[in-house]
Amino acid sequence: MSYTYQYPRPAVTADIIVTDFRDSPGKILLIQRKHEPFKEMWALPGGFMNMDETLEEAARRELREETGIEANRLVKFDTYDRPGRDPRRRTVTQVFTLAWRPELGRPAAGDDAKEERWFGIHQLPPLAFDHDEVIVDFLQSLKK
Repeated sequence: MSYTYQYPRPAVTADIIVTDFRDSPGKILLIQRKHEPFKEMWALPGGFMNMDETLEEAARRELREETGIEANRLVKFDTYDRPGRDPRRRTVTQVFTLAWRPELGRPAAGDDAKEERWFGIHQLPPLAFDHDEVIVDFLQSLKK
């Protein structure tokens, strides 16, 4: 199917905050990016939505491709749409959350991920895109 529009349209992505709060204070799963932009920086798993899928389907697919995790229950968190958040183009993302459990599969880097690693919620590395803002917002929402 081909589309022609008079005006430019933003790209749509889905990002996933994967947490493990079985031990205090908790951990977040990040991937190290293989490609530009932000090559070798850490980021939330996620990526672009295909034309034939919903945002949740995109989130499940990206999570599986980048970490090997088969998501059971994703929860919508928030939408991020600030112009300039992605240097490639105008991008809007829907962020989902997932409470990881061992039965979902052991994370393993794949696809666009060079590496995956759990980070303590208070020991995060510098992050790509606006993912530091996303995680701060998420952690603040847990306190409410």
